[in-house]
Amino acid sequence: MKIRQNVRHWAAKKALTAPVIGEAAHDKLVDLHTTIFLNKADEERREERRAHLDDFFDATMATYLTALQAGFPEAKAREITHVQANFDFFNHGWTEMMEIPGDEIEPHYRRYEEFFTKHGITIDDPLGEFRPPEGIAEAPETPEKLTEPEYENAKAGFADDAYVETEDGETVVGGEREEPADVDPSAAPGLDEEEAAD
Repeated sequence: MKIRQNVRHWAAKKALTAPVIGEAAHDKLVDLHTTIFLNKADEERREERRAHLDDFFDATMATYLTALQAGFPEAKAREITHVQANFDFFNHGWTEMMEIPGDEIEPHYRRYEEFFTKHGITIDDPLGEFRPPEGIAEAPETPEKLTEPEYENAKAGFADDAYVETEDGETVVGGEREEPADVDPSAAPGLDEEEAAD
């Protein structure tokens, strides 16, 4: 998968793992991810998916932290959560929200199979043990989109590794970038006042 990584991603990692601002960062990142992916959906479908996405991304924050604790670099820990989301989108027929085409679902699963297996995550059950006991909100499926999928927001050809686009526009393969030493967690999305004003 091709993902971006800049100082805001490092700040989000630092904020999520901080004792005081972690909860606020968590909530802001859930809102941010829901908004980003809803904006890829047809306008008439957005509100019916909102509660599901809020619940889903809330659960994937725990996946992200668990992957970091397991030793994955930031980019790969984040990619794991994006792969989970794409499993969920595929299962619902939400092809317009997918970041990878359907024929790359299996290769992405295989790259993280050991982690996924350990935590009960499958393509059919994208949250595995991270699914909250009370479950998550349901949302209507659009299976007809799987018949002749367009995957209009998907980037194909990046199934074999994590491809990380840096702030300079360079693409680094593997996601093993060194974390900057002086990251300010308040620069995380949603926590800085400048972004809140935008």
